[in-house]
Amino acid sequence: MKKKKLPVENTKLPWEHPKPKTEDPQALKLVEKIMQSPTYRLAEEDTDFLKSYETRGNRLELDYLKPELHMARAGIEHTIVVFGSARIRERKTAMANLEAVQKKLKADPDNEKLMQELYVAERMLEKSIYYDDARMFGRYVSRSGKGPGDSRVVIMTGGGPGIMEAANRGAHDVGAKSVGLNIHLPHEQFPNPYITPELCFQFHYFAIRKLHFFLRAKALVVYPGGFGTLDELFEILTLVQTHKTPPIPVVIVGKSYWNKLINFDFLVEEGTIAPEDLEIFHFADNAAEAWKHILDWHETYNTPLVAKGEKTGMEREK
Repeated sequence: MKKKKLPVENTKLPWEHPKPKTEDPQALKLVEKIMQSPTYRLAEEDTDFLKSYETRGNRLELDYLKPELHMARAGIEHTIVVFGSARIRERKTAMANLEAVQKKLKADPDNEKLMQELYVAERMLEKSIYYDDARMFGRYVSRSGKGPGDSRVVIMTGGGPGIMEAANRGAHDVGAKSVGLNIHLPHEQFPNPYITPELCFQFHYFAIRKLHFFLRAKALVVYPGGFGTLDELFEILTLVQTHKTPPIPVVIVGKSYWNKLINFDFLVEEGTIAPEDLEIFHFADNAAEAWKHILDWHETYNTPLVAKGEKTGMEREK
């Protein structure tokens, strides 16, 4: 026996149409005014409400949650975080910039401003070796373990140019995933082109971005840089020193640069840090030394990043 189809209800419910004009000529205008009020918008569609002071806690949570969910879905277990100057460029770019300044100075040899630009351009050309080195470091990390398709340990950077670009580029060179954590700034900026698209995030809050830098970090590698690099370096040094986070290997690449920039021994001599605080970080001169130290550190603490039988990126690069 076939079931009878229920009749389709074509009659609109009372609330599906406004109050008729026949009952009140002003009703439609009044309803339109109500529906145009910001309070009538759905909360999730009300950008003014979502950007209000009172909803900052919700925005902080969303700033954290979106990258967390995407990284979890991508199988990102551990990250090797790389910091360094956004101003350090690859050699050919640094050389072109130097030649441009030299050309200007040739036409105006007494220009003191151009002389200073020349000095900076020469220094940046020297530091371009760190771009190449950070790129190689990205390759080492990305080719370790099961190889480029293994997302257990990936490169993570701040998503910008310079050293950050180089590390992401190294991963991109070998077809591996890498993460970029950009930050929304008042001036326009672009992510570097070598980040895995579905793992490139933009944050509003520096604090939440910092949280994600260290949440999965199994090492922090710091190349020469400025304020931003120093900020991230001393953040992790303070967290480890105060036992607010478990220790991880912190590798500072470019000992000559860092020794000129910061006199760590002076801090010990003055008693402002303890001698053992100098053991929180390790100096390295290149990518191979940095990655070897990280691998050895984790072997020592029985938290190996490369399982037995698997290869390190350095072995695969040979």
